[in-house]
Amino acid sequence: MGKIFIIAEAGVNHNGNLYLAKKLIDIAKIAGADAVKFQTFKTENEVSKTAQKADYQKQTTKSEESQFDMIKKLEFSYSQFLELANYCKKKDIIFLSTAFDLESVNFLSKIDLPLWKIPSGEITNLPYLIEVAKQNKPIALSTGMCEISDIEEAFKVIRKYNKCQITLLHCNTEYPTPMEDVNLRAMVALGENFSCPIGYSDHTLGISVPIAAVALGASMIEKHFTCNKTMEGPDHIASLEPGDLEEMVHSIRDIEKALGSKHKKISKSEQKNIAVARKSIVATKAIEKGEIFNESNIGAKRPGTGLSPMRWFEILGKVAKRNFDEDELIEI
Repeated sequence: MGKIFIIAEAGVNHNGNLYLAKKLIDIAKIAGADAVKFQTFKTENEVSKTAQKADYQKQTTKSEESQFDMIKKLEFSYSQFLELANYCKKKDIIFLSTAFDLESVNFLSKIDLPLWKIPSGEITNLPYLIEVAKQNKPIALSTGMCEISDIEEAFKVIRKYNKCQITLLHCNTEYPTPMEDVNLRAMVALGENFSCPIGYSDHTLGISVPIAAVALGASMIEKHFTCNKTMEGPDHIASLEPGDLEEMVHSIRDIEKALGSKHKKISKSEQKNIAVARKSIVATKAIEKGEIFNESNIGAKRPGTGLSPMRWFEILGKVAKRNFDEDELIEI
């Protein structure tokens, strides 16, 4: 299989601070992620002033603050995103950002993103799906809060305008996601149902679930990270701190190597152990020339440098052509 594409999701964990956003890029690069992803939006285009915050947002931000006010504080200008994209180029890490409105789609189209991410909340937004699909670039489609029918409709719309690769990201949008709601087997089913690559956008605590997703066939992993989980903001609590992000990336790379191919064969590293660990047919007592090999005078012992015990019945009943000492390898 190809290299697992790891997206370090900075999202809005920069708290509206450009210096902090650049620090997050540095953290993602040091951790070994392939890409760092932000969220591009104009608050006025994304959220109405009467929109309520999600329960998890109420717990992690000021209770009296509206969703509009919360998000407005996290908004970057388009010029700031250009600065972040250039900083990523300088740091040699892929810059990605998810657009949350049509104006932002138009802006990001000028940056020439190698991959477009459609978030779970936009999967039923037809005008948005069409505009992203028209970019004619590979797409990662997040599927949180979805039934199969929702995914089928979105998939059909995208395919009408875009023939590039679509990777379906299994996802649960609760921050943090309870383990009993992860349902990783559904990720595997998505690949089977849609005959396309699969991945996992994770909002659980810790790193065990994204690592398990890789073992189950995920080709793309997206995980939120932060400088510090105790910072104020909607997503910090379900994000990894720098050391954890690095551990996740290293673990995924280890699993990637360990998965190997479907062909079962003796590996180079274990070839030398065959002689040590396998057994040969040996004399269990002194045997004189002319004696018959039988179950009382031969047995199977290490090393595996002689006749294989798989030839046991071939050897039984044969005549010893010479003397054999105890533990000596049998020859015929």
